[in-house]
Amino acid sequence: MAHHIYHTEGFILGGYNYGEANKFYSILTKDLGLINASAQSVRKISSKLRYVLTDFAFVKVDLVKGKEFWRITSASKTNSFEKITKTHDALKMLSNVSRLLKRLVPEQEKNTPLFEDVVGGITILEKSIEKKEDLDNAEMILVLRILYHLGYFSSESKLGHLVLSPWESEVLQEVNSNKNFILKQINDALNETQM
Repeated sequence: MAHHIYHTEGFILGGYNYGEANKFYSILTKDLGLINASAQSVRKISSKLRYVLTDFAFVKVDLVKGKEFWRITSASKTNSFEKITKTHDALKMLSNVSRLLKRLVPEQEKNTPLFEDVVGGITILEKSIEKKEDLDNAEMILVLRILYHLGYFSSESKLGHLVLSPWESEVLQEVNSNKNFILKQINDALNETQM
């Protein structure tokens, strides 16, 4: 029986090794939501996927649904977000955002607006790597938007425009005058998650 191959884009949130040369990945995908998928023999030097399936890579990925988990059959890099992973502060923020997504996003629930906002946010993070303040502001707005898409934050609030406006650098400047209030909103929402 032939398996259906799913083609999608995804952002690799992280992975862990298992078996002799295999690896499991958490991937936020455009079409399938958050999934956990395995790649066989990916840690072998000869593996073509070894340098494609890296933490925080934005990839085009082909997947097959197995009985217990997804399997990655092939993947290619999109060359997006190459710069961001080479900067310590930006990498730390990506790591924080990835942990939050793994913690809060339900598995295998398609959420295209969330996916697109995460990609938009990381694009802005990458453009902001030269300036620590812009980087911090971008992270705050991205976290706010993640919480909004998951139902922990309302667009009716005082900060609603920050979750609804397009991802542009002007939106980063708005954070400066509301920083303490935004942090309070984020912390209140995170406390609500009970996680």
